[in-house]
Amino acid sequence: MIQRSRAGDIDARNILVEKNMRLVAYMIKKYASGCRDSEDLISVGTIGLIKAVNTFNPEKNIRLATYAAKCIDNELLMMFRADKKKQMEFSIYDPIGSDKEGNEISFIEIASDEAKDDVEEYMQKERIRCIKENMENVLNKREIYIIKSRFGLDNAKEMTQNEIALRLNISRSYVSRIERKALDKLLNLLKDNKLL
Repeated sequence: MIQRSRAGDIDARNILVEKNMRLVAYMIKKYASGCRDSEDLISVGTIGLIKAVNTFNPEKNIRLATYAAKCIDNELLMMFRADKKKQMEFSIYDPIGSDKEGNEISFIEIASDEAKDDVEEYMQKERIRCIKENMENVLNKREIYIIKSRFGLDNAKEMTQNEIALRLNISRSYVSRIERKALDKLLNLLKDNKLL
């Protein structure tokens, strides 16, 4: 099949691609996340597989599967690099100062009182939905408790870091570190879902 494909036989090339599609499914597992569309990953991975079949040279003493895995991986990495370039360099979630408790304040927290347009309101609802549906997948129990308590989610009483620290019998600075780490995880979740 490889020899026929190299000679320009399209049917042989298509058979090689079809027979190696399981490799694409295997390779995308390490990139799949709760919010990223697996169909997109499969499409990009398939492009990598087709490139591998088209450029494979058996005289290099390497197996097609090994070569194809590298090509699929490269194609997926190129997609992620392109996604990063599209993201804004300035994030409205980046810290711009701190409040009385020493917590970092972002631009979005200051600007949130201003009138929002319909698109932003929709995006905000989508972000909240994504966080609620995936919170338990990306945060541990302590992180979930702290986030829900800090922001009054799911009818929880909104609490200061000091109040949470007393409840958990840990220092306020430790609560702050856990909160920052949890917020970073949620931010990455939204980025993966292209909601930022």
